[in-house]
Amino acid sequence: MSLHLEVNRLNLTDLMMYQCGYEACAPSHAFGPAVRDHFLIHYVLSGKGTFHANNTIYTLEKGQGFLICPDAITFYEADASDPWTYAWVGFHGLKAAGYLEAAGLTQKTPILSLASEGYITHCFKEMLETQKLKVGRELRLLGILYTLLSELIEISPQTLAQPSRRDRKEYYLQTAIQYIERNYSRKITITELSRHIGLDRSYLCHLFKELLSKSPQQFLIDYRMNKAVELMHNPLLSLGDIARSVGYSDVLCFSKAFTKTHGIAPSHYRKNTI
Repeated sequence: MSLHLEVNRLNLTDLMMYQCGYEACAPSHAFGPAVRDHFLIHYVLSGKGTFHANNTIYTLEKGQGFLICPDAITFYEADASDPWTYAWVGFHGLKAAGYLEAAGLTQKTPILSLASEGYITHCFKEMLETQKLKVGRELRLLGILYTLLSELIEISPQTLAQPSRRDRKEYYLQTAIQYIERNYSRKITITELSRHIGLDRSYLCHLFKELLSKSPQQFLIDYRMNKAVELMHNPLLSLGDIARSVGYSDVLCFSKAFTKTHGIAPSHYRKNTI
């Protein structure tokens, strides 16, 4: 018994899904050697089989899976006496490799082993059930794919490993910077930023000082002012438009911050340098 759902291939985006399916394999059923042009995860629901890649033969059973990477030559075969049943999902995209690497899955480390497989099984079951949908199937499948990858990242051994003190600091800093990059255009506070990360405000300020030699408030101001410089190249935007676009409702406050950062008033900067 098998089920195979194809999805239209769209323009290259962060993540796009190509196919998913399910198959209860016959004894010794095999595929390959072959190559794919996208990533493909197979997840074993029952039974056993072997996966051949990287000049290595991996024996897999329920609760395990394997990753096929684009252009990699692979071969896989169901066990002769206890053939596996597996589900699969194929996908690609600009961030696909990064998501997989965060989950500890690469061409060199293609094997997935789960201590508790319930939620992953649920994700694959949801993918297969989308065949009942008439209009929103592709969007639903993509949402489930993101959920599946996020869970694989969350339970990855490298995620669960205790990071070093330096790694934790850099992680907190990167998370803070990403939040600022996404939210600089609205009125955010450092208290809000620290709450988002789950750190004490004073400790967050200490991290910025230690790693960037500036406070988070100064980093936010500098980031906004640099964005303002970029926007000044657009002749359709007034200074008021630019101020609002970088998180300032008061043009005067924006002008003071810009002058302090760049040593020149925004109107003069625009006139003399743009």
